[in-house]
Order: sequence, then structure tokens, then C-alpha cells
Amino acid sequence: MAGDTLKATTDAAGLAAMISRAAAQTAGGKPSLPPVERWEPPFCGDIDMEIRADGTWFYMGTPIGRAPLVRLFSTVLRKDEDGKTYLVTPVEKVGIRVEDAPFLAVEMSVTERDGDKVMTFRTNVGDVVEAGPGHALRFVVHGENHELKPYLHVRGRLEALVSRAVMYDLVEQGETVEIDEVEMFAVRSGGAIFPVMPAAELDRLAQ
Repeated sequence: MAGDTLKATTDAAGLAAMISRAAAQTAGGKPSLPPVERWEPPFCGDIDMEIRADGTWFYMGTPIGRAPLVRLFSTVLRKDEDGKTYLVTPVEKVGIRVEDAPFLAVEMSVTERDGDKVMTFRTNVGDVVEAGPGHALRFVVHGENHELKPYLHVRGRLEALVSRAVMYDLVEQGETVEIDEVEMFAVRSGGAIFPVMPAAELDRLAQ
């Protein structure tokens, strides 16, 4: 029990120190994100932090209720080639758990630019991302119930899961297009076409 208490105290102190270092990288109201992709600090182990599928962040089993703190941590997230997600500062890299995607797309607007439809998404941590050639949408049909799960590329290897409410608005923007001689149900944004699924499969799911 004493060892567990000491570990909890150490973890809390380490987290406080990391908060301070992360804040130092985003201080001054800079509009740009920290250059986490360029940092190569040593790996310092995993910490008991998890991002749930609904976008809630947990530390040591307790939700992190302070939105500014979650936003701060989100700016120093990085997913590496090993498929794991880390919090990264210039002096350390610590692993965290991500249940699904690290971000959740909670709002979508549709506008037109130069004759092209543009879909813009806002994430639960305040990122605003236009779907297009640099920020792809991908679609996964998941589980026995064939649940459609759209994902939006945000930055680096990080994605946002499109929330269910926004997904319905997104699917309403869909149309049937021919891709490689196959009729596909797809959405367009920023001049790019993102296939959702074969049109025939969509018809089967709708039955």
C-alpha cells in the first residue's frame, strides 16, 4: 500500500512537471502548434493516462475535467511508427493509451470555395480542420452490426473519430461516383473524393 501511495505521488509530481514543460512550449499565445514531429527526446516509460472513445481523457482512472489542460496535452500528442501514442516535450516522451482515436470531431460545416464543396470539422480539443487532399477522410465498417466509423486526419499520424451525430450529417453529403470502374458511395471536400463503401454494399445495409 505504501508503495502504491509513493507511486501515485511520484506520478502526480511527474505529471505536474510535464504540464509545466508542455505549457512552456505553447506559451505566449502562439497560433502554431509545438513542432513535436521534430523532437527526439528519450522514452521515459508509460503513464496511467487514457483517451476513451468518447474523447474523455483520464489520468489514474479519474476524468480530467479541465478543458484547457486537455487542450494543452493534445498539442503535444504524437503517434509514432510503432502505432503507439505519446505525450512529447523536448526532454521526454511518455506513452499513453488511446481506446480509439485521440480526437473526436464534434461539429461540421459545409461551404463552397471555387466551385468545390468544403467540409470543415471542429474537434473536441479545438482543432479546426478542412477535409481535403491534406486531411483525408477514411471510413471503416466495424463490428457485427456493421457500424460505420469515419475518421479525419488531423495532423501527423493523429486522427479524429467523427462523432455519431456528425456522421449522419457527413453521410448526407454523400453521392454515388465511379472509381476504378466501381460504383462507390463517396463524399467530396476540397476537391478530393473520399470513398465510403461500394454503392451495392450501401444498398444491402439499407435493406
